[in-house]
Amino acid sequence: MTQKIFGALVVAVVAVSGAVSAQTMATSTKAANLGSVKLGHSVMADGKPLAAGTYTLRVSDEMPAPVVGQAPDEARWVEFLQGGTVKGREIATVLNKDEMKEVSNGGMLAAGSARVQMLKGGEYYRVWLNHGGVNYLIHLSAQ
Repeated sequence: MTQKIFGALVVAVVAVSGAVSAQTMATSTKAANLGSVKLGHSVMADGKPLAAGTYTLRVSDEMPAPVVGQAPDEARWVEFLQGGTVKGREIATVLNKDEMKEVSNGGMLAAGSARVQMLKGGEYYRVWLNHGGVNYLIHLSAQ
């Protein structure tokens, strides 16, 4: 009898835990504006051309499929908007402050800031946004 009660308790705790996780995931996948960036050159985003210009960036509700060894929240689709219209999108790598310190050798970006950098060789651009201490790195190929 004690084993049945204990087993039912474990199932109840797991069910509640799963519901909380699902609720947390649903909350974290809501679209959020990250800020604005100015692209000085045309680039390719998700295999499609994206013209030079100023864009508002927004985290999409849609989540990309994680690659092997990657947690679901380590990558997000980010949309490039002009006048409220999505002009393009690309997958962003999502890093917290500690993870960013490990990969950044040029200092940290202040919260609420954005930077567009041409990478070595001029074939790629990196858009780096820090939104509330969460860093989004978007890599775009030059057109």
